[in-house]
Amino acid sequence: MVILVSEWPAALQEIIEDFQDCFDRMERYELLFEYAKRMPHPLPNEEWTEENRVKGCQSEAHVECIIDANTGFHIRGAADAQLVQGLMAVLAIGVDGLSPSEVAQLTPKFVDEMNIKASLTPSRANGFLNLFEIIRSEADKYAN
Repeated sequence: MVILVSEWPAALQEIIEDFQDCFDRMERYELLFEYAKRMPHPLPNEEWTEENRVKGCQSEAHVECIIDANTGFHIRGAADAQLVQGLMAVLAIGVDGLSPSEVAQLTPKFVDEMNIKASLTPSRANGFLNLFEIIRSEADKYAN
C-alpha cells in the first residue's frame, strides 16, 4: 500500500486536485467562477481602501488578513472581476484556519500544480502572485 503525503494543507490540496481535473482553459475558468461564489470572508465594497488594494492587479481587488487566536488565519477580500474574485477565493479557502506560520511557509509552487497560470494573461498571473505575496508577507509578520 502506498500512502501519498501532500506538501500542501488539506484544503489547498483539494483545490489543486480540482484544477488538475480540468480538461481545458474554459473548464478552469468555470471552476474559478464557482470558487468566486464561495469566498469565505467577503470584504464589503465600503471597506475598500487604498491600504488594502492589491497593487499590480489588473482589476480592482482588495484584501485584508485576519489572525484570530481561536480560529487561525483568514482572508477577507473582494474584487470587481469574477475571475479575480475566484483567484482570491482559492487562496482564502486554501489557507483558511491555518496558523500564520503555516501560511508564511507556503510557496507559489502550488499555482504551477493547479495548471492555472497557462489560463491567465500575464498581468492576471502577476496579480495573483502579488496577492499571494501580500498574504504570505502578512502571515510572516505573525509567524512564531
